[in-house]
Amino acid sequence: MSESSAVDKPGLRERKKAKTRAAIQEHALRLFREQGYDATTVEQIAEAAEVSPSTFFRYFPTKEDVVTYDALDPAVIAAWRSQPPDMKPVPAIRKAMLEAFESLSPDQVEELMGRGRLLFSVPELRQAAINELIRSGRMVADELAVRMGRPANDFELRVFAGALMGAILAAVVPLVEDDSGDMMALIDRAFAFLEKGMPL
Repeated sequence: MSESSAVDKPGLRERKKAKTRAAIQEHALRLFREQGYDATTVEQIAEAAEVSPSTFFRYFPTKEDVVTYDALDPAVIAAWRSQPPDMKPVPAIRKAMLEAFESLSPDQVEELMGRGRLLFSVPELRQAAINELIRSGRMVADELAVRMGRPANDFELRVFAGALMGAILAAVVPLVEDDSGDMMALIDRAFAFLEKGMPL
């Protein structure tokens, strides 16, 4: 997930930038599937996306970043912020994620899954995956702090955010080896388990 900045309706310039970013990522993921992550160069990605290498680096500082970037993040944040303020945290983020995922096409879901498989199966990307989880946990804690009127460094908030990220991780990592499952159904099941207090 990305930083928790304000989510406003994008203007023309922002939409063009988003379109270019999406094209670069789409071609990168295709090339990674076809010839492997290590064998794919930034130059090849830039050529496929019809941009210059310098343009690639304006959008993605490293080749790792083209895999970790998640365009769904702003939609999840916007949906989360639109939930009633008195809704408890787990059901609020659970509903927000469902709303965001429902807006995805089958191709976009497959692209999301493809990025996940890369992150957890390519040794060079595992550290990037860990960094992404840490960043996402901080984002969740920041959003919770604003929603609940508490400081972002609140210990319980950080633990709660970590539990949410752990639930998502536990739900989706098995799909790296067996992609026959429904990712959102598994995430929703994990959140339902959290919501019940994790009874065993």
